Amino acid sequence: MASQAFEEIVEDFEFLEDWEDRYRFVIEQGKDMDPLEDALKVPATKVTGCASQVWLHPTITDGRFHFDGESDAMIVNGLIAVLRKLYNGLTLAEVLAVDARAEMERLGLNDHLSAQRSNGLRSMIERIREVAAAELG
Repeated sequence: MASQAFEEIVEDFEFLEDWEDRYRFVIEQGKDMDPLEDALKVPATKVTGCASQVWLHPTITDGRFHFDGESDAMIVNGLIAVLRKLYNGLTLAEVLAVDARAEMERLGLNDHLSAQRSNGLRSMIERIREVAAAELG
């Protein structure tokens, strides 16, 4: 159960013939994001388990989950952008219902990320799920 924005990424990936093009596409997604305010780059928003520096700043507005984020690595910024398209705008229950691993497999990311990047991606997904679960009580 992915958002329409994520489905658009899946469609875009289908048109990209090789992994190099897909990798560049993910990086471009990250470049299109606004940078996270420095005031939000604090220990509470830092994601542990990532090889690079990663901050995620979630907000819940009218029962809908949203987050912004940033990393010091271009590919990780791109992964944050992809996760934003997967999760932003969903209800908290929908966030918890998303099978992020299966959704990322649709993009083939699991086969093309280093072990460290895969661990970092899992850490970001875990943080998102933790926030949604805590808000639901």
